[in-house]
Amino acid sequence: MATYQASDGWDALGDPTRRAIVACLAERPRAVGELADELPISRPAVSQHLKVLKDAGLVTDRAAGARRVYRLNPAGVAALRDQLETFWNRALDSYQDVVEEPTEEDQ
Repeated sequence: MATYQASDGWDALGDPTRRAIVACLAERPRAVGELADELPISRPAVSQHLKVLKDAGLVTDRAAGARRVYRLNPAGVAALRDQLETFWNRALDSYQDVVEEPTEEDQ
């Protein structure tokens, strides 16, 4: 069984600012300054949030001249999607089990 880690993607997405950053990066790759222009926080704050997202494996970066351009990490996002799909399928299976249980009227 996997253990909880502080760098878990779900934990990283627990912050609304980081979710906003992910939403921006889902549109297209961006530099820190571009993200800061769209969010009500400073560039240093954006950088701190990007570090958390990068440590969680949700974003990657590359050098572009004197700046760094960030983009979503498809592998990290896919891992979250797989986990969510697992949760969804379990919920549907549980619902099906409840629906198919015989009621007192059936007996």
